[in-house]
Amino acid sequence: MKILIIDDDQLTSTTWSMGLKSAGFDVDNATNGQDGINQAKSQKPDLILLDQIMPDMLGNEVLTTLKQDPETSPIPVILISNYNENQMMKDAIAQGAVDYILKYQIETKDLVDKVKTLFNEMNKSDAGTPTPPASTNTSGDNNPTGSA
Repeated sequence: MKILIIDDDQLTSTTWSMGLKSAGFDVDNATNGQDGINQAKSQKPDLILLDQIMPDMLGNEVLTTLKQDPETSPIPVILISNYNENQMMKDAIAQGAVDYILKYQIETKDLVDKVKTLFNEMNKSDAGTPTPPASTNTSGDNNPTGSA
C-alpha cells in the first residue's frame, strides 16, 4: 500500500515515513500543496496524509482540488494539523476527508495503527461500492480528531 505524506514539517514527515515504512507501507513525501497534488495525480497513492497548514496553500484547498479531480477523488485523505480549529475540521470532513488528526495528540505507532485500521475497513468494503470509513474520533468528544 502506498501512502503520500504532504507536509512541510520535515521532522513530522520523516518520523511518520519511518514508522509507516517499518510497518511495510510504501511512503512518498511532498513538502507543499502543489507538489502533493502533482504527486497524487502521477503516483495514485492508496492514502494521503495531508497537513492543514503549509506555505503555499491550506490543506482544505488541496483536499478540494483532489476531490474535484476524477483521477484523485477516490483516494482517501486524512487531514493532519497542530491547530484544533473546529470549523477547519468540519469543513475538511464535509469536503471528503476520512479523518482529521491533531499532530500533538498522536504518536507514530498510533498513526500506523490508524492507517492499518483504515486499510482493513476499506478492504472489507471493496466487495461492492467502496465507501470510506466514518471519521474516527480519538479525542473523546464528538469532534473529529485533529491537527494542522
